[in-house]
Amino acid sequence: MEIRKIMSGSNSNDNNNNNKEEQQFHFVLIHGAGHGGWCWYKIRTLLEAAGHKVTCLDLKCSGIDPTDFNTVFTFADYNQPLTSFISSLPPNHKVIVVGHSAGGKSVTDVIHKFADKVHIAIYVAAIMINIGNSSSTNEYLSN
Repeated sequence: MEIRKIMSGSNSNDNNNNNKEEQQFHFVLIHGAGHGGWCWYKIRTLLEAAGHKVTCLDLKCSGIDPTDFNTVFTFADYNQPLTSFISSLPPNHKVIVVGHSAGGKSVTDVIHKFADKVHIAIYVAAIMINIGNSSSTNEYLSN
C-alpha cells in the first residue's frame, strides 16, 4: 500500500480523485546516536521533491549543535531542541515524527508530551521505550 494512502486513511485502490490536490505533510526527522540532522539528506531531498515540508533537527551535542556534552545531564536536556520545536508549532499543526535508532526515544517522548501535534510516529530501526520506564539514559545507551 502506498504511503500516501496510509497517511490519508484511504484503503481504496481507485483513482477517482485525480483532480484532488495531494495532501502535503510536515515530517520531523530525528537522528540516532552519533549522527545529526545531516544524516537524513537523501530522504529529505526526496520528501521535499514530493512537495512535503521537512525539518531535520540536531539534538544537543549532535550534528552542528555546539553544546559541550559535559553540560548535558538529562534526556530532557538532550531532547530540548526537539521539544522546543514541537511546542512552537501553531495550534492544529500536526507533524509526522520519524526517529532512527536512539531517535526512537525522542519520538516516544514527543508522542507522549505532544500527542495533539503528532499525526503519525514512525520508528526506523529505532528503540521504543515505555513511558514510565525507570531505566536511565546511560542504561538505555549501554544495552
